[in-house]
Amino acid sequence: MSVEELRRRMEEWQPAAYDALPDIDLYKDQVLSYMQRQQLTGAGADELTGAMINNYIKSGLLPRPSGKRYQRQHLAALTAICQLKQVLSVGDTSALLSAQPDLADTASFYTRYVARLGEALHRAAAQLPEQDDRDALARCALELAVQSYASQLAARELLGLLAAAPAAGEEPEQGKEKKNQR
Repeated sequence: MSVEELRRRMEEWQPAAYDALPDIDLYKDQVLSYMQRQQLTGAGADELTGAMINNYIKSGLLPRPSGKRYQRQHLAALTAICQLKQVLSVGDTSALLSAQPDLADTASFYTRYVARLGEALHRAAAQLPEQDDRDALARCALELAVQSYASQLAARELLGLLAAAPAAGEEPEQGKEKKNQR
């Protein structure tokens, strides 16, 4: 693949909009097939497996299917999970998703997620070099890798802050301690 092809793929590709996700229930093998189209995969990307889906359900990251059939909400969640797990652990992905204020409204969260993903892909595509020469490719790959490291570091630190912060409607830990001392 050339740099120009990569740029084009990154600028044009996006997962299906929420309303375009199948509105019929799917069995796991159908989900696995569908999810291949929901990912812009590159070298080294993990392919979703049935065992992975089972583990996401067991860990609470993915809601249980209705019987053995998966719905639109499952496809939306799996799209985000499959992409986020490329840069975060499953535990960090779970913490990140569960902290989203609009997660209960799957369509709203997914629409926001796809928009952020599109913006990030466009920013990365804009940084790609104009030519395919080795020096330009090496410089750009280093720049993107360093940015990825910095972004991943910041995301993990923010997840740590989220874990320590009280959820909406909860008292801060200091307030709880003072009440217990009375």
